[in-house]
Amino acid sequence: MAEIKDPENTIIMETTKGRVVIELLPDVAPGHVARIKELAREGAYDGVVFHRVIEDFMAQTGDVQYGKTGSESFNPARAGMGGSSKPDLKAEFSDVSHVRGTCSMARSQMPNSANSQFFICFTDAPWLNKQYSVWGQVIEGMENVDKIKRGEPVRDPDSIVSMRVAADA
Repeated sequence: MAEIKDPENTIIMETTKGRVVIELLPDVAPGHVARIKELAREGAYDGVVFHRVIEDFMAQTGDVQYGKTGSESFNPARAGMGGSSKPDLKAEFSDVSHVRGTCSMARSQMPNSANSQFFICFTDAPWLNKQYSVWGQVIEGMENVDKIKRGEPVRDPDSIVSMRVAADA
């Protein structure tokens, strides 16, 4: 197992394919890290599907509005169109490159539209650099991310079983 250096800035995400440990980058994207931790601590990500998963690119999840299985508003056809009840975030673009295992916020065409959705890169994606807010890096379990079912949208998608801040786990 990867050594967790800073439990307050580490996410433990259990998925239907296995455990994924993400090191948070508060120095790079403090607002986005705070949002990820806030939603994780509320249990908002528990049960949320990976609604858009593209081979050799990335796995996207985090739609707590329409993508959360078992919730009243769960709607597989709309998963990917929602966010959370919290306000959108101001962009925190940085020089951190999108490489295999990078965790970054999804957004619309508007730079300041990230809310709760995020993606994990399967491979290097340099064309995303300085255009999306990078907030974490997978330090363990990338082989489990690789197993997530592909699709746009995904039929019978994999999901986040639970997502916790390591300090609380």
